[in-house]
Amino acid sequence: MLCRICGDENCKKHSFLLGKAVKITEFSGSSPPEIFVGKWDYPNVYAGILSPQQCGNTEIFSSHETWHKKRLPIPNILELRNNLIYGRSKVDIKKAAQNPTQFNQVMQEVAMTHKSISAQFKLKNPILQKQKEQDASIPLIRHAAEISKVTLQENPSIRPKVDYLVNDTEVKSIHAIQELDKSGISTSTIMKILSAGLLGLKKNRKLVPTRWSISSVDSILSEKKIEEIKDFPLINEYLVFYDEYIGNHYEIILIPRFWSFEVIEISMKNFGVWKDYESFFKRKTYADSVTGAYYTNRLAVSEYLKRIKKQATILILREIRPEYYAPLGVGILRETTRSAFIKQPNKFNNLQDAFKDAQSRLRIPIDRYLKESQLLKNLQQKTLNSYL
Repeated sequence: MLCRICGDENCKKHSFLLGKAVKITEFSGSSPPEIFVGKWDYPNVYAGILSPQQCGNTEIFSSHETWHKKRLPIPNILELRNNLIYGRSKVDIKKAAQNPTQFNQVMQEVAMTHKSISAQFKLKNPILQKQKEQDASIPLIRHAAEISKVTLQENPSIRPKVDYLVNDTEVKSIHAIQELDKSGISTSTIMKILSAGLLGLKKNRKLVPTRWSISSVDSILSEKKIEEIKDFPLINEYLVFYDEYIGNHYEIILIPRFWSFEVIEISMKNFGVWKDYESFFKRKTYADSVTGAYYTNRLAVSEYLKRIKKQATILILREIRPEYYAPLGVGILRETTRSAFIKQPNKFNNLQDAFKDAQSRLRIPIDRYLKESQLLKNLQQKTLNSYL
């Protein structure tokens, strides 16, 4: 029998999670590792550590990379998230980073490690944890509790480059983020380190709400890569990449033109449209329609173009299908887009054939996307009607 949580056959590791609701005031567990910094009541925010009541390798509880690799369905992911306990405390973003309490210090150590780390948690008030929860309305962080004390039960595994840059208080955060990326530190780890207030000049260090840190890292890393890409030669044909995961279907069309980039998202549920665009010149405002997914997609695209040392205009079409009934964060969109670029693309001599190929997999008529596209209007090669 396949485990409903990890998808492995005859899995015994997660069988204990299928019990009844229990009250919890104290527990031991291994954080995947995962921290979360909220944004409500900024600059006095809730910040803390997430962990299940399980020791060992708990990466699967929070890793978008693992979810995508194992192709976990939404109910399995919701069940995993339901078993995490968020031990948190209200903190001032600057004090917590520059003069951390014992709890903040532990949180920062968790953020720095790339492996699951065991800790003992004591909560101020008991929480009731319900099992077998698969309700789409349940948030990804559900069981929040004021923390009384947390103690690490093992030394964190920290890579030398992370340790070096965290302790270098004279390097700006933007440069530290780029250096960590060059050293092969995962994007998700860099985001946690930034969120924990561990990067940048000493006087400027502060906690960064998790949602902001995700978009910041995606934006900073992609901007740096795009600077290099603009000096590369153009691709010499039209390329179409595609991938899909839990109802997020992507068609990615690369056009042999100088760098420009657009994301258009359409929901099959209500045909809502979200779109953002940038030309050859650096974007100066936040992509407030597509929001975080814009920068996640841009990072995946820029990683690919840098890898092949080519330049292109990119049109990304996201079809949000009914199967995607519970939002799971932009991390799964980053991995889905990255996955598309691992495959061999379909190649064409003209844009019309590229659009026909994308339409063969889309459920929504592609003209709904094309009529929304600022990128196509700016190409000024042909009229829009010639593409349809």
